[in-house]
Amino acid sequence: MSDPVTPDAPDAALPPSLRLLKWLVILLTLSMIGAVITVVWLLVTRMPHSLAGSGPDLPENLTLPEGARPAAVTFGAGWTAVVTTDDRILIFDANGVLRQEVTISLPPGP
Repeated sequence: MSDPVTPDAPDAALPPSLRLLKWLVILLTLSMIGAVITVVWLLVTRMPHSLAGSGPDLPENLTLPEGARPAAVTFGAGWTAVVTTDDRILIFDANGVLRQEVTISLPPGP
């Protein structure tokens, strides 16, 4: 007498609908693993400066006043604006000469 085929046996045939579902689950798992790897790779390669905690890169010809640290840099046609961490906006011309300084004063909060 031969042994009956049990459901746990490796050679037990799955119904076609379950076989399709099994492959769909495997495909979904692989695509989710690929998506997580892609998101981590993008975060590491696209934001190295923000993860390191350093400020933005300044053009070579700009010299900030003593004690000023850049928080943001904006480039315009013939000028560069640097927002500092001490609430100032410094406007430089194309040659790196400071043209204007604006102090930001916010109204008191609620």
